[in-house]
Amino acid sequence: MQNVEAARVADEDDQSLFHSWYMVFLCMVAYIFSFIDRQIVTLLIEPIRADLQISDTQFSLIHGLAFALFYATMGIPIARLADTKSRPLIISAGIFIWSIATALCGTTKNFTQLFIARMGVGVGEAALSPAAYSMITDSFPKSRLGLALGIYSTGSFIGAGLAFLIGGTVIGYISDFGVVEWPLIGIVKPWQMTFFIVGLPGVLIAALFYLTIRDPERKGITQARGFSIRAVLSYISLHRKTFASHYLGFGFLALALFALMSWAPAFLIRNYDLEIQEVGIYLGTLVMVCNTAGVLSSGLLTDWFTRHGYDDAPMRSGMVGGLGVILPAALFSFMPDMNSALMMLAVAMFFGSFPLATSAAALQIMAPNQMRAQVTSLFFLSMNILGITGGASLVALCTDYLFKNEIMVGYSMSLISSSAAIIGALLLGLGLKYFTVTTVALAPDR
Repeated sequence: MQNVEAARVADEDDQSLFHSWYMVFLCMVAYIFSFIDRQIVTLLIEPIRADLQISDTQFSLIHGLAFALFYATMGIPIARLADTKSRPLIISAGIFIWSIATALCGTTKNFTQLFIARMGVGVGEAALSPAAYSMITDSFPKSRLGLALGIYSTGSFIGAGLAFLIGGTVIGYISDFGVVEWPLIGIVKPWQMTFFIVGLPGVLIAALFYLTIRDPERKGITQARGFSIRAVLSYISLHRKTFASHYLGFGFLALALFALMSWAPAFLIRNYDLEIQEVGIYLGTLVMVCNTAGVLSSGLLTDWFTRHGYDDAPMRSGMVGGLGVILPAALFSFMPDMNSALMMLAVAMFFGSFPLATSAAALQIMAPNQMRAQVTSLFFLSMNILGITGGASLVALCTDYLFKNEIMVGYSMSLISSSAAIIGALLLGLGLKYFTVTTVALAPDR
């Protein structure tokens, strides 16, 4: 009888483990689609600028600020729901909304319309990552959390790489058809058609997520109704040195990464006279190999630090990534040819991807269970404003107003990215001791 009971328990454990990894895989697939829909616009920079008659600075607002504005209005309420309600439902609804919003980008005719449609695409991170991080943390022990979050986080760079690869291929293919006219929509150009093609398949992922993912049991619940935003802000204030070093440190490292990713297509097109299809192949391959390897390495490094007794393992791993970005980001724009520039970019992208998984792991350790999504959402708000918006806009401002020459976009990228990496690594280093104090104080309640 005992053997039968033991076999039943073992079978349930196997099924639970399978579902946990399946959930990570499907979250990763959703993240892939999120980044395809977000990143595709950077590959379309030149045709969009030409058709809509906008500057680099205006383009940077479409790519970056539109996401931050959505977070400023809706990110926290969505995260509050994720701390107390069905996380799979929230994620599937988010996937559906951002997929439709991406398709709507293909109907826009001016800067304002495209900006508003891109705000809808911003629902991706607001609905996906805070809820996904919370579910993954409830499904794995601390010693495996770094790898699980690392695997999930690879979706961002697989998605970004596919955005370049698929986008370049799609643009090359549909450009042969030229301009077409559709009922109700009117004239549709190749760059607009691209948004339809990459956006609409996400609706199927939304349905699959809703139908096949169950919400894992929440661990370490201390309050049945969850925590109000006031309680969350009070907790952050109590541990303000820890959260300041995390939010600002990882925010600056995100700025360093997105300064490179947002403008790498423009750098290659303007300096080496490449076609969009060629840029897609080069950057798609680079991002999928180097960034994916980087984010997995950071997860494994975090787990290694954890096993060797470092309470500050995620922060320490993120700091390693920040230090690794500085030199290659500063040097790539000074390389004598395209191949050497791409090699330097590859190294910078590898280390630049470290903070994605490590920032997530740190947040899940820093906060009680039913605060995690809100704490994560606040981080993504700061990261969108500082990292994504700053990375896109500061490069554009340097190009438009400091160098005053669009060919010098590479120098703008080097200046902004390397400076941000220095600041980010320094802030994380200063925050190591504060992070340890916070996590040790929280440990009895976990």
